[in-house]
Amino acid sequence: MKALVWHGKEDIRCDTVTDPEIQDPRDAIIKVTSCAICGSDLHLFHNFIPGMLPGDIMGHETMGEVVEVGSGVDGKLKKGDRIVVPFTIICGECDQCKRGNFSVCETTNRKRQLGDKVFGHTTAGLFGYTHLTGGYPGGQAEYLRVPFADATHIKVPDGIPDEQLLFLSDIFPTGWQAAVHCDIEPTDTVAIWGCGPVGQMTIRSAILLGANQVIAIDCIPERLSMAEAGGATTINFETESVLERLDHLTDGRGPEKCIDATGMESHVMASQPDTLLDRAKQMVMLESDRPHVLREMIYVCRPGGIISVAGVYSGFSDKIPMGAFMNKGLTMRTGQTHVNRWTDDLLRRIEQGEIDPSFVITHTVPLERGPEMYQVFRDKRDSCVKVVLKP
Repeated sequence: MKALVWHGKEDIRCDTVTDPEIQDPRDAIIKVTSCAICGSDLHLFHNFIPGMLPGDIMGHETMGEVVEVGSGVDGKLKKGDRIVVPFTIICGECDQCKRGNFSVCETTNRKRQLGDKVFGHTTAGLFGYTHLTGGYPGGQAEYLRVPFADATHIKVPDGIPDEQLLFLSDIFPTGWQAAVHCDIEPTDTVAIWGCGPVGQMTIRSAILLGANQVIAIDCIPERLSMAEAGGATTINFETESVLERLDHLTDGRGPEKCIDATGMESHVMASQPDTLLDRAKQMVMLESDRPHVLREMIYVCRPGGIISVAGVYSGFSDKIPMGAFMNKGLTMRTGQTHVNRWTDDLLRRIEQGEIDPSFVITHTVPLERGPEMYQVFRDKRDSCVKVVLKP
């Protein structure tokens, strides 16, 4: 089969690889009908996440049709079923899964000794990601093996296009969880840093959850226009002072809720010296992340407020203002998304027409063009916000 394969830093190729096979009774094989490139994939593309090996298959936003099931799937899936595959692999049986904390499933990381060493305790296995999370082949391919498939799936109806359902795999529940973590109240101002695909879903989630005002912060005109179309007030941090605009928009109080939809690769710019220092440290491996957004959120958030971190961080971040964080009495909530906790509700909202997640798609291309589109997505060329690949 054809698949997008990691060969090293900024080297993704469309290779012919061995077709997946059933390896465990709880496995299923799907024929991929749609997959996507995620911002998290760029962290791997840039080799900022440790634990990738040449030959690893990329991708964790995938859906398709079941073509084979193992004997242990126990009737929960059958050949011909249409499913979205969450990026988190879950057993459905461990203590964390029973609590709904699916992204920290205690069972599915098949290389848990690496996860234990780096994170203290392992997280769930993830598709198409680092070997710290199991090294499972990803879904930017013609076929995908789904381990623990009796639990790791979202069954979806016929009659709804892939484009409306695909993002149940990651960015829609990620944006939703980021907003839910804020405990949004009707009087709240919610400020969101980053208007990429996750940021766009977060904006619409915050509005659906009843925020009084949503403010979106970015510098890419296409992203800011998309955010504005979704109901947000926008700030272009290249042409405006984020601090001054937030102060004005909140009558000097600061936003009650702040969401980081950017993560470890904050924009580097001369007017923000801390970003230059972070980039320099990153280049000589003295720091793994560029946490400018995290610093700024702590500084501007209203005392007693909540900070929600949906953006991915990989390791160590410097100069975090813990004094401001502690003295202002802020709360921080983080984590990879517990996809299956949210998807029943989100699928219902799609079916009822409350939201159509396909709005974020700007490019749909064959799988073979994937290596090219990684560069287009990275460079924000051709007004690119979100890429869908068709095997």
